[in-house]
Amino acid sequence: MSSLAAQVAEHPRFHLLPQSNQLKALMTIIRDKNTKRSDFVFYSDRVIRLLVEEGLNYLPVVEKEVTTPMGVPFKGVSFEGRICGVSIMRAGESMEQGLRDVCTSVRIGKVLIQRDERTALPTLYYSKLPKDIADRWVLLLDPMLATGGSAIKCAEVLKEAGVKEDHILFINLICSPEGALHMLEKFPGLQIISAEVDEGMDERKFILPGLGDFGDRYFGTED
Repeated sequence: MSSLAAQVAEHPRFHLLPQSNQLKALMTIIRDKNTKRSDFVFYSDRVIRLLVEEGLNYLPVVEKEVTTPMGVPFKGVSFEGRICGVSIMRAGESMEQGLRDVCTSVRIGKVLIQRDERTALPTLYYSKLPKDIADRWVLLLDPMLATGGSAIKCAEVLKEAGVKEDHILFINLICSPEGALHMLEKFPGLQIISAEVDEGMDERKFILPGLGDFGDRYFGTED
């Protein structure tokens, strides 16, 4: 791990999944250029499920007491506040089912932001969010974080809609250290949950070693 990547991994608002052998094996499969699409989708979905589960750990809870079928009280906790998902189209849509699998009837908004491949600058084209999003915790979904331009633009859209900065949890599979640090510095309240931090980016601003275009590989639209 590079020094910059290590700096990201140690940041208090950056949360890596436990780097278990299971996760390493899953990530190896989806990074392999020879992995067929059906396997890429299946194993990506497994990692996404792990990420969503981890993201829920950073939501606030309150104490709650229930009675078990044995007639005995049990002191536990209950989530405080409501959540919703917001996917950055198109690749972020691949993460919606993983969120639905964990949170029944969850509302999901969508934001379309396109990056200019020459300048790497983002442009907002479309936004459709729940009307009461300002009162919710938001799980922002996008599998890859390169420069951070698109994710930062989306976070700005959420803030303009009234979402509190510390109510945004950005969930992604792979990030560049430059993009992660940029986003954490831009939004001092936001948290990031990721599976792995890569070494950096190439001259085209593509993540290295990366896994290619996630959306193309997931939805089967590769050249």
